[in-house]
Amino acid sequence: MKTLQSTLLLFLFVPLIKPAPPSQQDSRTIYDYGTDNLEETVFSQDYEDKYLDGKSTKEKETMIIVPDEKSFQLQKDESITSLPPKKENDEMPTCLLCVCLSGSVYCEEVDIDAVPPLPKESAYLYARFNRIKKLTAKDFADIPNLRRLDFTGNLIEDIEDGTFSKLSLLEELTLAENQLLKLPVLPPKLTLFNAKYNKIKSRGIKANAFKKLSNLSFLYLDHNALESVPLNLPESLRVIHLQFNNITSITDDTFCKANDTSYIRDRIEEIRLEGNPIILGKHPNSFICLKRLPVGSYI
Repeated sequence: MKTLQSTLLLFLFVPLIKPAPPSQQDSRTIYDYGTDNLEETVFSQDYEDKYLDGKSTKEKETMIIVPDEKSFQLQKDESITSLPPKKENDEMPTCLLCVCLSGSVYCEEVDIDAVPPLPKESAYLYARFNRIKKLTAKDFADIPNLRRLDFTGNLIEDIEDGTFSKLSLLEELTLAENQLLKLPVLPPKLTLFNAKYNKIKSRGIKANAFKKLSNLSFLYLDHNALESVPLNLPESLRVIHLQFNNITSITDDTFCKANDTSYIRDRIEEIRLEGNPIILGKHPNSFICLKRLPVGSYI
């Protein structure tokens, strides 16, 4: 009888007994090997309950609710419509495009095609090896203190009249390795003028182009297309380079004074005429005022 009662009680209580929930280890096993999305959700929830419950409320808010400052900035940046890219060197301030240092402006190999706006205190401009094709009067209109300009290795074909007229302090002007066919009017205080490696012909140099340049000491016109030595060269010259032109004749007045046999041109240290189709030995009276004979062919 007791055995029967026990059996009946067992059948009555079995439906009331619930199976124990799977352990955390079981959840991980299901996540690792199971393919059911529901099982993955269970694991994720267990993970959050275990690890996030131990954190402070402040940390939860930081991680879940409040985006950090960088996120806001990123969203702000992404919401701004991007502007079309500017053309290289377009409207860039000169002293960012070039280097400005104590009155000197260095704009070398920066691919400019015109003279950039210069600081008013500029005294020296080096704009070598660019794509400048023309010099104008307005390029230097408000820069009265310039003392040296160097445009070596550009594409200059034309220089407006009056470009250098206001540069009363300019001492050195270099226009070497360009495409010039003629010379501009030069400022009066030049001590050095360099226009070698151009395409200048004699008709491109006015008769009095150098006459009033009483301070000019160095003149470089080599590797051009000159047919004759420029006229009225100033007494101040020390070095004259005319090599590799097309000079075919020299007169007694080219360097000396035909009517004054006592005249000595003692400042000249070097004249170069090699590479021209002229035999210097045929013009002995052309050099009697010189302390040194020109470099060139004599026979």
